[in-house]
Amino acid sequence: MVVSRAIHFLLALALFCLVAINARADSLASFLPEIEPAELAPGADALGPVRDDVPVAPVLKGGEIVAWAFLTSDFVGTTGYSGKPIHVVAAIDEDAVLTGVQLVKHSEPIVLIGIPNSRMVELTESYTGLDLKVEAETGGEGHDLDIISGATVTIMVIDDSLVRGGIKVARALGLGGLSPLQADGPKREVDMAQDATYDWTTLSGDGSIRRLTLDVGQVNEAFEATGDQRAIKRPEPGEPDDTFIDMHVALVSVPSIGKSLLGEAEYQNLTGWLDEGEQAILVLGRGAYSFKGSGYVRGGIFDRIQLIQGDNSVRFFDKQQERLGKVAAADAPSFTELDIFKIPAEAEFNPAEPFRLQLLVQRAVGAVEKTFLTFDLGYKLPEQYLLPATAPAVVDDATGEAAAKAALWKRIWKDRTVEIVGLGFMLLVLTATFFFQFHATMNARVFYWFRIGYLTMTLFFIGWYANAQLSVVNLMALAGSLRSGFSWDAFLLDPLVFIQWFAVAAALLFWGRGAYCGWLCPFGALQELTNKIARALKVPQWTLPWGLNERLWPAKYMIFLGLFGLSFVSIPLAEKYAEVEPFKTAIILKFMRDWPFVVFALTLLGIGLFIERFYCRYLCPLGGALAIPARIRMFDWLRRYKDCGTPCQTCANECPVQAIHPTGEINPNECVTCLHCQVLYQSEDKCPVVIRQLKRRAKTGSVQMKTPLGQPPANHPNAKPQSVS
Repeated sequence: MVVSRAIHFLLALALFCLVAINARADSLASFLPEIEPAELAPGADALGPVRDDVPVAPVLKGGEIVAWAFLTSDFVGTTGYSGKPIHVVAAIDEDAVLTGVQLVKHSEPIVLIGIPNSRMVELTESYTGLDLKVEAETGGEGHDLDIISGATVTIMVIDDSLVRGGIKVARALGLGGLSPLQADGPKREVDMAQDATYDWTTLSGDGSIRRLTLDVGQVNEAFEATGDQRAIKRPEPGEPDDTFIDMHVALVSVPSIGKSLLGEAEYQNLTGWLDEGEQAILVLGRGAYSFKGSGYVRGGIFDRIQLIQGDNSVRFFDKQQERLGKVAAADAPSFTELDIFKIPAEAEFNPAEPFRLQLLVQRAVGAVEKTFLTFDLGYKLPEQYLLPATAPAVVDDATGEAAAKAALWKRIWKDRTVEIVGLGFMLLVLTATFFFQFHATMNARVFYWFRIGYLTMTLFFIGWYANAQLSVVNLMALAGSLRSGFSWDAFLLDPLVFIQWFAVAAALLFWGRGAYCGWLCPFGALQELTNKIARALKVPQWTLPWGLNERLWPAKYMIFLGLFGLSFVSIPLAEKYAEVEPFKTAIILKFMRDWPFVVFALTLLGIGLFIERFYCRYLCPLGGALAIPARIRMFDWLRRYKDCGTPCQTCANECPVQAIHPTGEINPNECVTCLHCQVLYQSEDKCPVVIRQLKRRAKTGSVQMKTPLGQPPANHPNAKPQSVS
């Protein structure tokens, strides 16, 4: 008993020490000794202690503070695709500009094995010089985002954490004129019960309508102030007093303003157009310059205006715009442009808070080159439309962080709309093929080219273009997430991988592992297509003896169980040994990698020229992982005759992956659902059962030797009754 208690005590102590070490390892103080001060700010020679109130440390030069160092994971969520934080140390100066950035730690699945660490470090360090004042003003879109193929999710998380974390540090320290967000002030709301209507003069006088007027002389002077000689030499035509633009803005989602300017009928149309949480502004314009321009005609976006509120900015698209015929308010002037713009709910726009509409004025300075100026039209809803101030609300940092993470993955999904639609179409086609497999496999030649085309799409679109190859590493990341606290955010960061895993989970219930392994795996498609080319070139094909084939099957299960068990000891080590999968080399990095990895992948493909899908059949740990839960599948779709295996061996001999036993049974653990056996099931040239049926009918004279096109043999469940003449 004493020994048992002592062992439990030592285990608890070891666990406590391990947790303490991990916590310390992930703190700013533990990372700073590994960083040279000059890496965080030019000429810096020392780093001070971490402050108690805000987790930042001074970067010193000659004893003076030149910047503040911070760890991104101390301020925002930095969870990557591995489910673990990506730690970046950055420094920010008094002007809210990043003076240095260092990637110090991450656990992204096999990213650093497939991609040189130098590339990741170089890209992270390139954020030096990022002006966070601009990012705060543009909602984090004031810079170009560089992507490394194969590490898209990782780079986007680093980018998001540096921008959001840096802005939080700047606000906390008051850098660059960025003041802390007021979370403890009274929260104002719009009084939606007010619906009185007013004329134009009243609305203009109380600030319900705000105006920006520029004449030609003012615009020319503004361009002259830039010192850009190319722009100065191209002044706006007309007299200095001519109207360049006269622009008005009003928040028409407020009932009283909306009914006054739009009229009762148009206001009702507006409320029907807006969903919950959405707002709308009316923008009116006249003069030589259009606030709409023509960009929305070409690209669907109004590139001359954007709405800015706090750290958020909103650009409007053609689907968020409606034209207005005329202003309903009495004594309203005439305008050439009258447009209503919808502000989406995800913009987190607060109609009770001030905002500004920014106008972009562009001037051509060359054949295709342009220069730009911006002018702001500020807007604040008059006090009369607001409810009395309420008690200050408690800010929930966790809720805000969750919203930021959700915004990140939603942004990624929006950016990959084309790929998502393409994958969805492929899944729909595959599902229809499986549900109607009897009809799909009726014509052997048509089905052959359909399968070749589908595998080509899988390789080029899902694999080499979208980089959406599934991996056993995904399963290890899922297991690690379940142990440490599951969150959807990390898995939603890669939409195509997420959608495929969702589809695979559903397919396991219906068809087993074959839906993915046989149709959607890019490396599997690469193996099969290269083998088809080898067959066309008369490369000899090797068929392993059944006994050897059967004894090689367990290898992939043992590899999977070994990797999965190793992940409980050390995920980084398991990820390293997961390089038994050549997916990253052949698909994600397209063979642009160190030679040992390329030789390994090419060796597997080379063997596959002689033994079709050699890697899939005997070595793939992902295939083994999928085969285990596939045992619970609910349906057996593949048709068999009682003659199959005894005496007929046609399907067993022609099965591309030798998944059919000599006795005729199909092994669902090894079947990739290529449906070749279903083609043979209806073949009038190869299937003895069909041939026998046709000969019997020919003798009786009841049918022709060939079955009419589109009809199955008589003994099929789908066959129509035949009358005997």
